[in-house]
This record gives sequence, C-alpha cells and structure tokens, in this order.
Amino acid sequence: MIKILANDGISASGVNALEAAGFTVILDKVEQDNLIDFINQEQVVGVLVRSATTVRQNVVDSCPSLKLIGRGGVGMDNIDVAYAREKGLTVINTPGASSQSVAELVMGHLFAVSRFLYASYKNMGDGEFAKLKKSYAKGVELRGKTIGIIGFGRIGQSLASYALGTGMKVVAIDQYTETATISLNVGGKNVEVQITPTNDLSSVIGDLDYISLHVPKQSDGSAVIQMKEFEMMKKGVRIVNAARGGVINEDDLKEAISRGIVAAAALDVFENEPNPDASLTSHESIACTPHIGAATVEAQDRIGTELADQIKAALG
Repeated sequence: MIKILANDGISASGVNALEAAGFTVILDKVEQDNLIDFINQEQVVGVLVRSATTVRQNVVDSCPSLKLIGRGGVGMDNIDVAYAREKGLTVINTPGASSQSVAELVMGHLFAVSRFLYASYKNMGDGEFAKLKKSYAKGVELRGKTIGIIGFGRIGQSLASYALGTGMKVVAIDQYTETATISLNVGGKNVEVQITPTNDLSSVIGDLDYISLHVPKQSDGSAVIQMKEFEMMKKGVRIVNAARGGVINEDDLKEAISRGIVAAAALDVFENEPNPDASLTSHESIACTPHIGAATVEAQDRIGTELADQIKAALG
C-alpha cells in the first residue's frame, strides 16, 4: 500500500479517488514538530499540505520514503520546491482549482469595503441606528471605477471577469502574462475582452480606485506594496489582499489609512498566520477574513480530485 498523508485535509472526493486506485490516505493531523518522525514511522510516500504545514529541506533530507509533495492550492512558499525537485521528488499543486472561489471572495470584499459592510455589521449591536446610518452614508459604487489587478494569472483573470461584469474598468499588472482573453456573458451572448497587462505598476498606480493583489510572496521577502507605492496612489483607494501575507507591508498599510490615502482595505491573508496582528483584525477600516479564499465546497472538491489525478499519474 502506498501511503499518502493529507496533513491539512483533503476532500472526500479526493480520498475516494485515491482509495479506489489502491492508495492508503492518512487524515491524521500531525504537528509540524512530529512530521518527520511520523513520515518515517508510517513510511509515507506522499504528503499533502495546504498553508498550515511546511515541507522544508530538513523534511526532504530526513524522510527517504518520501517521493511526492502536494499543495492543495496555488502558492507553494511553504514548500522548498526547487530543493525537493533537485532531490528527485515530485512536487504538485492545483493552481486552477480555486481561482473562481478566490475571485468571488475578493468581489465580496470589494463590496464590503465600498459600503462599510464589515464595520456596520460589527456595530449594529450598539443600538444607535440613526448615528450609524449617518456614519456609513458615504459608500461608493463599483460601476465605473478602475481596479488594478496585480498578478494576472488564473485568479487575476477570473477576478477580471467578475469586475468587468459589474461595470468596472480593469487594469492588469503582470511581468509574465501577455494578452489575456476574458470571456463574459452579456445578455445571453458570449463577449470576449482582450486585456494586455503592463509590467510597470508605477505608471498606472495613481489612476486606480481599487487594487487587488494576486502574486506569490516575493523570494527576497519584500512587500510588493509598501509606503513608496502608497504615496503614489490616488487618495481614497481601496485595497484587497487575498494572495499571501507580506505582499503588502502591514505597518505601511495602517499608516496609509491614517493619512487618508487608503479609504479601506480587506485582508484574507496576514504576515503572522495563524496569529495576525490584532491591530489589523480590530481596525475600523480593515475588513478581515481568516484565509478562506479557497474554502468553498466546490473548490475543495476540485482540489481533491486534481491532487488525486496527479498522484495517480506520478505514483500509480
């Protein structure tokens, strides 16, 4: 029996597909400090993770039975990918499975930061209805606004289709993607929109009403958006980060809000997970969710079956 440890969980569809192919799927949650011992004791051949578990060089070097590492999702910054592949391991992920779910969460956040949904919900219990109504009376519409999508891969393009559907103007910023075709259904007819990204953020950042980030954590650990970028932005910009913690400098974000540059922000990811800075999660102008971009039933089913297909191809 080939044993697969799904340390951060896997959907029932993924489990069923693997077991039907003769694999043994272990769903125990093994603490990070015990991961190496468990893999060696159980002779685990493949380990599947999301964002909670890291698979670094020490795991690769210490676990001779390990042949495959899988990431249920897009980013693989919690895995030493190049080193593992250099050592002959197969490293897989599911970059397309969660694109729609993440894009829909971002759209929810765009509405939330435009209409004070996060703050008004928290404060309705105070009972001062008339005062709250006045406080939250200056919302803005998405239609006609310009959104800058930094990182125009699968998730960025999925977000673009939703944004275009609400009547927003889309500016894409990406160093690798050339012209992308976004398909829309308008009045029952399919319409294709061509978007050519720019690779120069500074040339467009001052024109953006909204910004959404969809880039991996930078290899040098630097933030894509920090005070230099904030100071180039239009006053009143609204920002969403559902990519990776650290691609926005969190201290600079709070400063930009206090200076009136950023009207509101939404964060699904944080530098210090699972213990984000309380000054962010309690901030009146920041909507927060606990890294749930891909946490839909549909996305998890797709992730599970895609992982199973790749595992069967690699180890079957």
